[in-house]
Amino acid sequence: MGYGYGQASAIPRPRIGAKAAVFVGVAFVAAGALGAAQTGTPVPAEVLQLTQFGPALGVAAVALLWPRATRHLLGTALGTPERPRGRGVLLLATAPLIVALCALSYAVLTGDVRSIGPASPDNPFAVIAAAQFIGACGEEIGWRCLFQPLLRTRCGPIASSVVVGLVWGVWHVPVLAQVPAYAAAFLLATVSLSVVLGSALERMRGGSRLLFAGGFHTLINLGLLLFMDEESGAVLPMVLFSLACLAAAAVWALGTEPCAGSAR
Repeated sequence: MGYGYGQASAIPRPRIGAKAAVFVGVAFVAAGALGAAQTGTPVPAEVLQLTQFGPALGVAAVALLWPRATRHLLGTALGTPERPRGRGVLLLATAPLIVALCALSYAVLTGDVRSIGPASPDNPFAVIAAAQFIGACGEEIGWRCLFQPLLRTRCGPIASSVVVGLVWGVWHVPVLAQVPAYAAAFLLATVSLSVVLGSALERMRGGSRLLFAGGFHTLINLGLLLFMDEESGAVLPMVLFSLACLAAAAVWALGTEPCAGSAR
């Protein structure tokens, strides 16, 4: 048996698939329902997308069915617990580096330096930043605090991160309606970001994982809002973003123990 994933053996292995299926199913369905409901609310999508709370509702559904296992997954440490501050700071620093690499590449290739400035959005930037963090935590409590630890009871940090990244990418259903190059680049970005997060959050306890994952997610979203135009459907910005994410994932993966925490 692999070492150090909290007390992974306490989670009944035959039911891992059921937990994953319930979480993913509810996360998808709830996100669709919340997205449809947003048009009837005064909440602007620029500030907060209600779909981001789909994974949180997925966690709630799993908690109703398996309360003890859910508490364990949300609170346990991946690998041997350690003080998270150093890795957390590096994770947060990685986000602006990804955006900077993406924006610089775009400027070199097109001659266009895109920056809208914090005062440009229709809503106060401080409100957007706070709402983005809340929404990011609504996602990350599902992806990185429940789904990733659940998969880590079966496989190592990189493999589990890739699976989470693929599901996370497909969960953004409207993106798949874009041209194939855009959709493929987006999936590469989500897998790469998931590897960054999975590698960085290894050995962190649940509360630290949520704060650092939510912070990283927020910084990525805000950086793209201010410096890129990937949500317009333009292929080049998304391709450059995905390549910047891939470069960051490669660096983080090199420092990750390949088999830590996998159960046999």
